[in-house]
Amino acid sequence: MTDTTQQFFISYAGVDRPWAEWVGWHLERSGHRVTLDVWDWRTGDDFVQRMDQALEQADAVVTLFSKAYFEEGRWTQEEWSAAVAGRDRIIPLTVEPVTGAEIPPLLAPRIRKDLHGLEETAAVAALLEAVNGGRRPSDPPAYPGAAPAVPDEHGASDEPVVPEGPKPRLPGSTERPEVWHVGPANRDFSGREAEIVQLREGLLRGRHSAVYALHGMGGCGKTQIALEYAHRFADQYDLVWWIDAEQSDQIPVHYTELADRAGIAVAEAGAEHNARTLLQHLRKRSRWLIIFDNAEDPDQIEPWLPEGPGHVLITSRNPNWRRLAQPTALDVFTRADSLAYLRSRIQGIAEEQTELLAKDLGDLPLALAQAAGVIENGMTVDRYRRLLTESTGRILREGEAPGYTASLEAAVSIAAARLDDEHPDSAALLRLAAFLGPEPIPTEWLEKARPRLSTIPGDPHDLMWSQAALEPLRRYGLARIDGESLQIHRLTQAVLRDHVDPAQRQAIHDDAAAVLAAVTPGDPQSPVSWPVWATLTSHLTAQHIDVRKRTELRATLLDAVHFLIRSGQPRSSAELAADLRTAWTSQTGPDDPDVLTCTQYLGHATTDIGDLRGARPIIEDAFSRRRRTLGDDHPDTLKSANDLGAILGGLGEYAESHRMDEDTFGRRRRLLGEDHPDTLQSASNLAASLHAMGRFAEALRMAEDTLDRRRRVLGEDHPDTLHSAGNLAGSLAELGRLSEARHRLRDVVTRCRTALGDDDFTTLTAANRLASTLYALNEFEEARRLHEDTLARRRRLLGDDHPDTLTSAHNLASTLYALGEGDEARRLHEDTLARRRRLLGDDHPGTIGSVSHLAAALREEGQYAQAHVMEEDGLARCRRLLGDDHPATLRSTRNLAITLLGLRNHREAARLLEDTRARQLRIFGVDHPDTRSTTQSLAEVYTAMGKKFKAQQLLAKKPPKRRFNRKSR
Repeated sequence: MTDTTQQFFISYAGVDRPWAEWVGWHLERSGHRVTLDVWDWRTGDDFVQRMDQALEQADAVVTLFSKAYFEEGRWTQEEWSAAVAGRDRIIPLTVEPVTGAEIPPLLAPRIRKDLHGLEETAAVAALLEAVNGGRRPSDPPAYPGAAPAVPDEHGASDEPVVPEGPKPRLPGSTERPEVWHVGPANRDFSGREAEIVQLREGLLRGRHSAVYALHGMGGCGKTQIALEYAHRFADQYDLVWWIDAEQSDQIPVHYTELADRAGIAVAEAGAEHNARTLLQHLRKRSRWLIIFDNAEDPDQIEPWLPEGPGHVLITSRNPNWRRLAQPTALDVFTRADSLAYLRSRIQGIAEEQTELLAKDLGDLPLALAQAAGVIENGMTVDRYRRLLTESTGRILREGEAPGYTASLEAAVSIAAARLDDEHPDSAALLRLAAFLGPEPIPTEWLEKARPRLSTIPGDPHDLMWSQAALEPLRRYGLARIDGESLQIHRLTQAVLRDHVDPAQRQAIHDDAAAVLAAVTPGDPQSPVSWPVWATLTSHLTAQHIDVRKRTELRATLLDAVHFLIRSGQPRSSAELAADLRTAWTSQTGPDDPDVLTCTQYLGHATTDIGDLRGARPIIEDAFSRRRRTLGDDHPDTLKSANDLGAILGGLGEYAESHRMDEDTFGRRRRLLGEDHPDTLQSASNLAASLHAMGRFAEALRMAEDTLDRRRRVLGEDHPDTLHSAGNLAGSLAELGRLSEARHRLRDVVTRCRTALGDDDFTTLTAANRLASTLYALNEFEEARRLHEDTLARRRRLLGDDHPDTLTSAHNLASTLYALGEGDEARRLHEDTLARRRRLLGDDHPGTIGSVSHLAAALREEGQYAQAHVMEEDGLARCRRLLGDDHPATLRSTRNLAITLLGLRNHREAARLLEDTRARQLRIFGVDHPDTRSTTQSLAEVYTAMGKKFKAQQLLAKKPPKRRFNRKSR
């Protein structure tokens, strides 16, 4: 007992729970009070609240240092950070060797006490010295050479109450239990820390006869986790016995062996008697662990489940253990664990190869182990991946996998053969599913297609068919069944496909196509339908059947391409459209309607990828063929006309784009009506082309009408409605109604993020517009944050050279310049200009805009001559491409005039500004931001010319009053 009782909170990583319990037990036995989560907190408690209370009440925090303790993302970081911040006392105890480099700088200076590597008596003394502090001796110290005294293990009669159960063993001992029958540890074991912590906590949670069942598909590492657990926690048990339970009738024999080792067997009594004797023995004995590996039938295991104060661990493919045990499903490795395992096994493997190999193997531990074994013996990663595609079954028979009893190919083949013998309908369903994708297959699809499935035996109209056929797949561990879908691992599928009889293959292909054809996901343009379309598209593109030859799937495939476009996956869309276009052209010719739809979608997707020049001939080809074969007014022709108008606008050919948009809108309105979604699409494009031409007032009126109609026809949060709302706000901003534009754009961005996600094209376009409007309102810091976020997302999603990415880069550079970060702004402007010149050409409005902004940066650095050359060239191009009255031309003129002012060419600067201001007054009015900026610049030129009174008059000038009942134009 101590003179002073203290309150301790024990902070530890989950894998170090044995140490935490050992430390807590001895602290309480020594008279202190301890808060330990697994003793004091209940399921359902608020973890954060409990943590705060424990830290607040503790006199000190006992921290158990280990490598796991300092892993990124653990709650232990929050605990010690809070303790240090509150200047609380921290008592660091190391429970495994850690270096100073592994300890965070905030904790590194703390004096630590090592518990690892000590015998238990010495460890208890080290612990108590750490918490109580050292004292100067009152008596002479004992002779160092004498044998140490053994403290009383039973304690005084007034010792405090400690948690239930026997005193914990000192963790870290290398000695095995007195009764031990477990195979050697797997030296290559990697990852699975969270699963082992969960397993340990699950077993410790039970006060009496804890039974834990770890289940999952073959090859996911159930046995390896059981083996690792047995070795890692061997020091916490007196008896550990491993039983191969695949042949359940042999369990009494295994128990007889254990009874003999425990000294309770009767040689002449027989296996069953000795097994029953052992079960009686375990009821009274503590600290035992029995492992049933590969147990498959709970009914056959139940009679032999031991009871008493020990632990039972079951590994099984079968998930149906809830009646007897705490079941936990084991999945494949996380990708991070897969990568770590491959790096540890294959020396020098490149990062990109590691990621690709893990993906190809579906993160399945057995497959990873086999692959590592093959590659370690001299095969290249690229060749292995190629063989995995070309000769899956053959390569999955190769490779040493320590700890696994069979190769993946053998494991799957054996289980599938058993299934075929006992449940032929389930086996047939398994083979069918092997020719779909590795993603979940909704059972609804199978039920809907069941009457058309020729390879599945039994009554096709049996209402209970799916349940009866699916359950054996779950029980054999060949598929994951969650009630609404089944999922088969990609390598299991590959092995199954290899074993399909060639005579059956065509019939299975027909059934797989029938399943896909039976699906009706809904409108591919509606976000509501996208989750179903995503699932269906993954199976359509699995390439285990040739969907291109299936005429019954053509309409579905075209809708899948359209879905990929609308959901922001242009590269996948372009790949699928190009593949279908090539295949279908060879089957039915280039003018086939489906081929032309593919061509249209390919042009659209190529545009979205950012390859505007590459998209144009594709779109023009579809348009010309449709005009020739279908006529000018056919709805499909008008779809191609719509796309051609859009690509022309993207390429900066605004006048021709406007002409196309106007004609298409007129035809659609006449043929389809004003409220048809296609008509509204043309109306939106026409508003955009008016905006691009600088006719903002007309664009606004068109956008307002289109938005009202889309809200009524499509709904408030439809992507097209949100697109129209963003266009309208953009026109408001250009007309100088900045506050109103900001308010509308904030709403649009919020709605887009909720309905479409942060990375959607429409969301990012609205975010870019909002940031630009904030910039125009001089709210530079917020504009910067939003531009940086939008640019980062566009670079990740679209690449550095996409026109949208370059728009964001250009806008961010301008904002940085306004914030005084001239060097970074100039660098970004130079990079953007170089990319725009290469991708879009010198005459594209975007390129001209980059020239103008870079020239402005040069002017501010005093490089007037260089800026003057660039601005004169840019202005000439603007006038030729956009006309004298286009807002971009007028801004270029103003910028040139400012440079002329710096060059002291006052007369020419004044002439340009006077003409620009007159045009802006006529187009925008006196209060437009562009007009005000030009007025200010002209006043500065007048002042420099000595015409101060004229400058004052200009700045003081008010707009003329309106006469009653007169309208301004």
